[in-house]
Amino acid sequence: MADINAIAKQFTDFYYNTFDTNRADLAPLYRDTSMLTWEGSPIQGASGIVEKLSSLPFSKVVHKVVTLDAQPSSPSIASLIVSVTGLLMVDAGENALQFSQIFQLIPDGSSYYVYNDIFRLNYGS
Repeated sequence: MADINAIAKQFTDFYYNTFDTNRADLAPLYRDTSMLTWEGSPIQGASGIVEKLSSLPFSKVVHKVVTLDAQPSSPSIASLIVSVTGLLMVDAGENALQFSQIFQLIPDGSSYYVYNDIFRLNYGS
């Protein structure tokens, strides 16, 4: 298997840069079998996922990745699990929001697609 940490870094750099500039351009990363759980709400399929991400109630967002961990997720295919924590600056807000996101990436030719995507904001207690 290729260096999964390099794959995870390349993927997350692309994903968050695309999310921050034009969320609709994330569509090619998902398939009809893909699932996103956004703050506990499940959404299945590429079109529903992109519709959800595009309709989020902010116009400007910047992700800053703080931690990035990756592991192989199957002994038979070169899939991987990617765990991200970070900070989110939304619109003109002064305080960053903490978030965590988990991706399961499945190989597709010379690239990967997102099979599972779980996103949560992390609030202090």
